[in-house]
Amino acid sequence: MAPQTTLEDIIGIEHSKLGFFQEVQRKVAELRHSNEELEHKQREIQAILDGISDIMLVLSADMRILSVNQVFFDHFEEPNPVGKYCFEVFRGQAKACRGCPARESMRSGEVCKETAIFKVNGRNRQYDMLASPLQDTPGQEGRVLLFKRDVTLEKEYQAQFYQAEKMATIGMLAAGVAHEVNNPLAGIQGFAQGILRRLPRVQEAVDEELANDFQEYTETILQECNRCQEIVRTLLTFSRPRESAFCSLSMNNLIRDTLKVLQHRIKRHQGLLLQEDLEPELPLVCGDEPHLKQVILNLLTNALDAIGEEGVITIRTSSTESQVALCVEDTGEGIPEEHLDKLFEPFFTTKPVGRGTGIGLSTCYTIVHNHGGEISVKSAPEKGSRFCVVLPKRQGNACEQPITCTYR
Repeated sequence: MAPQTTLEDIIGIEHSKLGFFQEVQRKVAELRHSNEELEHKQREIQAILDGISDIMLVLSADMRILSVNQVFFDHFEEPNPVGKYCFEVFRGQAKACRGCPARESMRSGEVCKETAIFKVNGRNRQYDMLASPLQDTPGQEGRVLLFKRDVTLEKEYQAQFYQAEKMATIGMLAAGVAHEVNNPLAGIQGFAQGILRRLPRVQEAVDEELANDFQEYTETILQECNRCQEIVRTLLTFSRPRESAFCSLSMNNLIRDTLKVLQHRIKRHQGLLLQEDLEPELPLVCGDEPHLKQVILNLLTNALDAIGEEGVITIRTSSTESQVALCVEDTGEGIPEEHLDKLFEPFFTTKPVGRGTGIGLSTCYTIVHNHGGEISVKSAPEKGSRFCVVLPKRQGNACEQPITCTYR
């Protein structure tokens, strides 16, 4: 016969149920409290990450973007970067970049640094990058944390200061040259003109051939004096104040003036062939004369350095309905692919110590950008280089209003 359930048994069962439900309620309360703490910590961490001014990304082993912080969207227009390759988002290319710090960090397991230039909203911007591998967790593939810091303004200010110091020195030198050279040139020119005026009085008293020689020599002296004075005047245009108004300019004339300054250096390259292909009726541009001459001077100087003792340099101008283009091509040693993105970076140079400071092309980029134009380069090792500057064509008969700009 089955035992009968007593009142004590029923009370015991209910008591056990009550204890179980109380335990469940306690666990639920603990979990709710832990969840609130976890959410609070997540919000706190997210606030810290969003407060970092650097762009921050987490990348997978194959360079896919796993997450980004809010600063990313302040710099780049890509609305959904997660899941895409970083080189696809930043470079718009189908393969990984050379010298990528994230790949190197993944390979070596160490922190890696690199500086590179990216085109953002139509303008080159310079970023310091730092990549650090993340500790692997069981069942999860390797990841790397990448920081990108925009140092464009910092580099520009450094180059501005350095360039200002250099141009101030050049200005003092040019002023000294103008004073010390123009005075004796004026004396030589005056005496040569005096001789030329007196030659008719002595032509009958001397041999005709000798008189003709005297006249030819005197005229040559005057021509060379005028050429020297023109070179000094052209040199002075490179040392004008750093602020000046835009005016109507002929790119062909700027090229010819700059070639006068470089004439001595060009003659030193005996194996150099300098070709000029200038469009005869080239439209005018609005710009600042000394600074555009500085761009041409830098491009030609780099071309001379690239070809060494012999080679071909071609200077070409052309135009479209709205633009004027200047291209400087050389048959020199060319530029490695990994350096092309750094060419316009302040203080970057491939020249030996003492041959360059690395601000020439950076200065060119700033000047051309402030003129509303673009500068580009195409190059390959042993195949030479081609630098092109494109500026807006002057609208109307003159520059509508003077625009004062400050350059490096």
